[in-house]
Amino acid sequence: MSYPLALTSLLEGNAHINLSTAELIEHSVRKNEGVLTPTGALSTKTGKYTGRSPKDKFIVQEPSVTNHIDWGKVNQPISEDIFDKLYVKVLKYLKGKERYVFNGFAGNDPRYSLPIRVINEFAWHNLFARQLFVREQAGESLHEPFTIVSAPGFKANPEEDGTNSEAFIIVHFSRRIVLIGGTEYAGEMKKSIFSVMNYLLPMNDVFSMHCSANVDNEGHVALFFGLSGTGKTTLSADPQRRLIGDDEHGWSKDGVFNIEGGCYAKCIQLSEEKEPQIWNAIRFGAVLENVDFDPETRKIDYDSNKYTENTRAAYPIEHIPGALSPGVAGHPNVIVFLTADAFGVLPPISKLTKEQAMYHFLSGYTSKLAGTERGVTEPEATFSTCFGAPFLPLAPQVYAEMLGKKMEEHQTDVYLVNTGWSGGPYGVGKRMNLPFTRAMVTAALNGKLQDVDFVQDPIFGLHVPTQCPDVPSDVLQPRQTWNNVEEYDQKAKELAQLFITNFEKFKDISVDIKKAGPQLPS
Repeated sequence: MSYPLALTSLLEGNAHINLSTAELIEHSVRKNEGVLTPTGALSTKTGKYTGRSPKDKFIVQEPSVTNHIDWGKVNQPISEDIFDKLYVKVLKYLKGKERYVFNGFAGNDPRYSLPIRVINEFAWHNLFARQLFVREQAGESLHEPFTIVSAPGFKANPEEDGTNSEAFIIVHFSRRIVLIGGTEYAGEMKKSIFSVMNYLLPMNDVFSMHCSANVDNEGHVALFFGLSGTGKTTLSADPQRRLIGDDEHGWSKDGVFNIEGGCYAKCIQLSEEKEPQIWNAIRFGAVLENVDFDPETRKIDYDSNKYTENTRAAYPIEHIPGALSPGVAGHPNVIVFLTADAFGVLPPISKLTKEQAMYHFLSGYTSKLAGTERGVTEPEATFSTCFGAPFLPLAPQVYAEMLGKKMEEHQTDVYLVNTGWSGGPYGVGKRMNLPFTRAMVTAALNGKLQDVDFVQDPIFGLHVPTQCPDVPSDVLQPRQTWNNVEEYDQKAKELAQLFITNFEKFKDISVDIKKAGPQLPS
């Protein structure tokens, strides 16, 4: 394996290579990048960028990828000339700084893993990379490595540098480089590599997925698809099952594997009672982002949104008791699509036919939750194809067709679970009760919903169970939770129309899949 030669100068002089967790924490504290909390976690701030910056993300438009990338608002093109000039500036900037280097992998299955090198200006960013990516791996990877170069202190000049703002995240596939500057939000590193894997894995006939995964003691695997804040991390951290991973996976001919080596959990309003595994994982070695704390005692205040709603905790997967290591397992028996419905009209759980599963996967409906992107201050209804459109370099149909093929091959059951609002829309209703959601998911995974009666929703066509263990029956029927059913009917029709309008952008889709979506009376 060989890394870009121009980067070797960053490995010399004042460079710290593969420091331990303890050493990186010591450097972070010494440099005032963060403080230790009573649990031993390192608490940090990311400045004004407390979420991803999708408008500042680019892919270099060069011959090796030009005909493959689904160019547009998500995959914005940028020229090689602009990249080269920024690249030189960033390298010059970093040479005058203390630098931190991590060598690891993306992907727990050596046949499909990607060697990565992460070069950071901040020690805590390197700690983040060490905890989120795979540190060690048995077997030699067949892929050429990618290098992340992250210089948060270097701010671009849009007029001079050809960017949209001072921040930039640029992927150059042929040179195998991710160039990041102007933002301290560590999640940009994680999601950049995920985007890279979403390009490379399908080329090797591996379905790349924005989902969490776990497995029971008998080897039954479950996948949880959903955007940030819909419950992937929370619901997959089940004490009765072994965690495979909380966010990014590949599904090969032999089963699923975790792309990462750690977890990146939202922790706004985190409580030990509701989420004990995540709560206990936030200890020495974990990194907290933008979480408020008492300046004297350093006691963490998870309920505070002083800096952002998008408070985060990054920790290695071994902080979750019983987590599967390495993160490799068999084929999924159950798939759960998670949505946070701000309209408050989708049922808390429903079973999908194959055609409905394909429809909802392509639709990827949820509510974009506050803080996950700059400028989002309250939930917004959105459609994110495959529940991960911001990270998909290829056309949506590529991923949808791979899912359909896998579902047919392995006879996988699919459920749609609404972790959003009940009893009314956002601002009127309440967020779905987490213990009820856990009970519904558990019933789906354990086959307890196989023999119950279902009723079909007249607008959305979803098959809704009439009963579920440990869940009141009226909770299962969203219309019954509203004080005014006429208002519910109106909101349901509004959401149905959004589904229909959104789906019009998909061409070359079978009639059966189109008919599997919401239907309004003519």
